Amino acid sequence: MFCKRFITMVDEKNGKVQFVENCSSVGPAEWDAVNRRRSGGVIRSVKLKSTMLITDAVIGEEELKFGPVSQQLGSMGIKSIKIEGDEVRSSWYGMAGASVGIGACMPACPDVIRTEYPDDFKMGGAHIAHVDIITPKMVRVIIGIDDTDTKEKGATWVTGLKLGTQCPIGKFIEHKIVQLNPDAPNKTTNCCGTAISFAVKESDIPALIEYAVDFIKKESYSEDAMMTVFQGLQIPKALEDFGWSCKSVLYKPEDAIKVAEENGVQIISLFGNNKGVIGAVAAIGCFDLGEKAAGVPSDFE
Repeated sequence: MFCKRFITMVDEKNGKVQFVENCSSVGPAEWDAVNRRRSGGVIRSVKLKSTMLITDAVIGEEELKFGPVSQQLGSMGIKSIKIEGDEVRSSWYGMAGASVGIGACMPACPDVIRTEYPDDFKMGGAHIAHVDIITPKMVRVIIGIDDTDTKEKGATWVTGLKLGTQCPIGKFIEHKIVQLNPDAPNKTTNCCGTAISFAVKESDIPALIEYAVDFIKKESYSEDAMMTVFQGLQIPKALEDFGWSCKSVLYKPEDAIKVAEENGVQIISLFGNNKGVIGAVAAIGCFDLGEKAAGVPSDFE
């Protein structure tokens, strides 16, 4: 049916869960987004990027807000999320058309391990349906890259996109082009870093990093290339602030190294120097800024 991808990423340290779904049509994705915002429960926000639906939620249990208005309009929500070993159990409720979404469309997605239905399950019409959807527990890994190109050859954002689309480990989620300070003295042309996010099982993180290191070394035209790694769903504010300020402030490599060390960012020097470290750290800091990642402060005044 319409649900083509159903990825569940968990950040147990911060009590957060993020569901990433890809729909075959924008219509069902828009409808689900509105209905989930209406219903509450453990959902905290819902973002829609064309046919990609990103639902941020918290681990635990909270009451849903199904009421008279929902009976007329429909509703879809998550009452609870539990971590069970390497699996995530999310308890979904849906009313009217939304009951078909949680009862038939989402369970049919290949990413779902299994769906458990109550004995009195009914969907469609005015029924309120309830199912438990069990999915693999994955974590978000963001890889930042800078300085893989020269003034004559290459583009860092292309290297990043190739890494995302060709990597056989985990699930490629998003790719961001991050505009940095255009006055930087050592830039190539646009002064852009890039970052790529993956959903991956915890046990596969070392293999993902090893693959990325080898891939970027092979694809890089420059020996100034740098790679950074961050795990989790919540980018620390100090890291995000640094990334944003890199669009207007000129920093030294040691400034970026200090921010990385204080905010859980792993720095990997691919060729034994730290020339690309500012952009690679800033790319992770800007990853969750939406369109702001691609611009400079004056674009949003």
